Amino acid sequence: MMADSSIVTLGTARSLLVDSSVYDSRIVETTRDHAFLGMTSDDGEDQLPKVKTRVVLVGEACRNKALVKALQAIRVMEVPVVKIREGEAGAEEKTMIKSIVNMDINTPFITTNNVQEFGDGDNTEFEMVFVLTDFNSPDYNYLYKNENRIVGPPVVMHCAAKDEPLHFSCRPLYCTTMLNLSLCFTGFRNKEEMKNLVNLVHHMGGIIRKDFSTKVTHLISNSTYGEKYRLAVCMGTPILQSSWIQKAWEKRDQIGFHANDEEFRTLFKVPPFQDCILSFLGFSEEEKANMEERTQKHGGQYLEVGDERCTHMVVEENSVKDLPISPSKKLFVVKQEWFWGSIQMDARAGESMYLYEKNDSPVMKKAVSLLSLTTPNSNRKRRRLKDTLAQLTKETEISPFPPPRKRPSAEHSLSIGSLLDISNTPETCNASAEDRVGDSSVTRNRMRRRQSRERRSRTDREERRKRSHQSTKTCQRSTQELQQETSAESSRPSKSSTTVLSKQSARWQVSKELYQTESNYVGILNTVLQLFKHPLEKEGQVGGPILAQEEIKTIFGSIPDIYEVHTKIKHDLEELLRDWSESQSVGNIFLKYSKELVKAYPPFVNFFEMSKETIVRCEKQKPRFHAFLKINQSKPECGRQTLVELLIRPVQRLPSVALLLNDIKKHTSDDNPDKITLERAIESLKEVMTHINEDKRKTEGQKQIFDVVYEVDGCPANLLSSHRSLVHRVETIALGDEPCDRGEHVTLFLFNDCLEIARKRHKVINTFKSPLGQTRPPPPLKHITLMPLSQIRRVLDLQDTDDCINAFALVVHPPTEQENLLFSFQLTGEETVKSTWLRMLCRHVANTICRADAEDLIQYTEPDSLQVSTKDMDSTLSKASRALKKTSKKGYKSLFIQ
Repeated sequence: MMADSSIVTLGTARSLLVDSSVYDSRIVETTRDHAFLGMTSDDGEDQLPKVKTRVVLVGEACRNKALVKALQAIRVMEVPVVKIREGEAGAEEKTMIKSIVNMDINTPFITTNNVQEFGDGDNTEFEMVFVLTDFNSPDYNYLYKNENRIVGPPVVMHCAAKDEPLHFSCRPLYCTTMLNLSLCFTGFRNKEEMKNLVNLVHHMGGIIRKDFSTKVTHLISNSTYGEKYRLAVCMGTPILQSSWIQKAWEKRDQIGFHANDEEFRTLFKVPPFQDCILSFLGFSEEEKANMEERTQKHGGQYLEVGDERCTHMVVEENSVKDLPISPSKKLFVVKQEWFWGSIQMDARAGESMYLYEKNDSPVMKKAVSLLSLTTPNSNRKRRRLKDTLAQLTKETEISPFPPPRKRPSAEHSLSIGSLLDISNTPETCNASAEDRVGDSSVTRNRMRRRQSRERRSRTDREERRKRSHQSTKTCQRSTQELQQETSAESSRPSKSSTTVLSKQSARWQVSKELYQTESNYVGILNTVLQLFKHPLEKEGQVGGPILAQEEIKTIFGSIPDIYEVHTKIKHDLEELLRDWSESQSVGNIFLKYSKELVKAYPPFVNFFEMSKETIVRCEKQKPRFHAFLKINQSKPECGRQTLVELLIRPVQRLPSVALLLNDIKKHTSDDNPDKITLERAIESLKEVMTHINEDKRKTEGQKQIFDVVYEVDGCPANLLSSHRSLVHRVETIALGDEPCDRGEHVTLFLFNDCLEIARKRHKVINTFKSPLGQTRPPPPLKHITLMPLSQIRRVLDLQDTDDCINAFALVVHPPTEQENLLFSFQLTGEETVKSTWLRMLCRHVANTICRADAEDLIQYTEPDSLQVSTKDMDSTLSKASRALKKTSKKGYKSLFIQ
């Protein structure tokens, strides 16, 4: 085999450079090959040329004592070597191999004030490096023109401090401020500006790349538009302003400074709204002012909607139905999530994912409007009211399992037209809108058919039902029959007998309520983890971590442990209710997990105030965290609740569970073994709550509860509870027969978990005496009922008409009742705004049943459909009618919270 001939030469400073991406061969293309020193190859022909190394101090550098001292400490310099290897005989191609070798600096450095005697570039006996302090001087221009190696004093100081060889660079290298950085530019139109910036980068040891790739460490952007910008955002590459380069050059003589220092680099990030002019549509004045302030803070400008200079229109999609203008092609119409997402990423988000689209889908018709038929028959009115209440509460009944069934012999004991049994199965809850809502004329025909069947005998109904099971003409069946039949078929046991829904025991009803609230609670905890905690902990976030790990730990604490134990409790409750019998033990489930509850809850509840303070502080100090919260809190899973409002649920959960277990115990017979087990379970929960610092209790709230107890005659003593607090009170007039006579003046006390309903006393017979013998005025109010908020199935906002003004109603379902009840009231006084009061009530109902969608509990309803009116409330005839009722009406059976 023929040996290849080869030639080894010293490389010139720029002869092998092709473009800026490979301009610094030392960093990009070069490999250190120390074998060149004293090299012996198989051919024995590769030899280093005999040259001397020399360092020349020019002008002011000669008088820098620190520089001279540093240069004396450097004994080695890097020298480029090019090996040209020829191919086989007859071949014209040659292979050039570049390498850098270290050579000793044998010749002492020299000083000069005239570079022309050394820097003509023709001297091949020496590998010379010139040290200059001024890269704008005539000496620099002469040396650069003749392709000499030039370095600045900071390079010498750096190499001496690091005990490194004197660096080689294909271009003049003043300092190492951008050493190992690879930059790419976008959005620049001025070529002269670009040329100056590129030179500064090279002087500081950086590399310039024309195309954006994974090798680019920083993007220098003059715009937030373009493909390079979008790629850099996706890859998490820092996007900086050109002033970063200029400021780094100003710090070129600062020893130890590097341009990639995070604190320094952060000052020059391209703001997300640079070159953007925003307008805002559909926001409240307060929210709009906040967003406009943040627009300016993040590099943008804002104008009013319709201004032609705007680049973006940010729309509050939940409130805006139609745009006031026809947007131009250049205008981005985006949802508010784009705005907050851009702040969170600290970069302008892509608009394509957040474009606002007009929602042309029709608004769902209210179920009550389909049942607003008028008829002189009082029985028809009553049936229509029951149907309306059942329809209104249908969506709030959530159960993954069918309720226990009655025996087949009792199949026909229920009225077909009655929908007041609220034991809905998943099928009835999820029935299509076509089965529940239809054209008013179709509904009217169905109602007539149903009423006609009611008048027939039981035997005729049985025969008709048998025929309908064999017939394929389902159009003749009523909506209610279809729902009952579908529900029975889907939940039917292995036997072929047909069953229908039965009226369940109060113990089963409360146990079902316990499961439903537990399921909702687990869902909220899952939302906290999936929407907030896990994204904050995720690695590789665009723009870097939003919060420090210590802050995340402080905010969420033991939420994962609480979620884990309640997921197990939910599963066990579900299994228990699927195979329900009165002998099943509910208490055993909570006794089973009592130790895990003791371990999980106190660490979170005791430090909840610290968690809340951390959220508030971080939201004020960290705009990205504020944007993160805005994005997630607007999602349906959160029900427009803040993170603090979601995190307070664990603080409230155990007292709510204890109340429900107490209610189950109340409806458990004395001979049932679960009664004792429930008592033990309640005690175990109290043990958990004793671990919570007593300092966390709200003494002011307790004082308010005592005031209510003294003000209401007959108020249950168990209203006094350490976890309970008074939220609001309103003065009303009763409009129906429940919970008291029509026309009674009723005071509603809203607590965080229950509603105390009291009426004004009719007559004061004598005064009350305290235990000390002192007389005091009698209580002005008489207790009617203390109702858990979990019994409220729907809050009805009755629209104002000529016969009904400022009224609302509650659809409630006590566990002791098989039908829904309607409580209707008229607000009195101008200090209470109805919409504010109803939203407040719904929020606390949702908190109690652990649901996020509080606003979905409100139903806007025509009062005529519920036969509610405020007309003639103060007339003499009305007062006489109320007095007559008082003499004949039986006492109302209160629903006490045990």
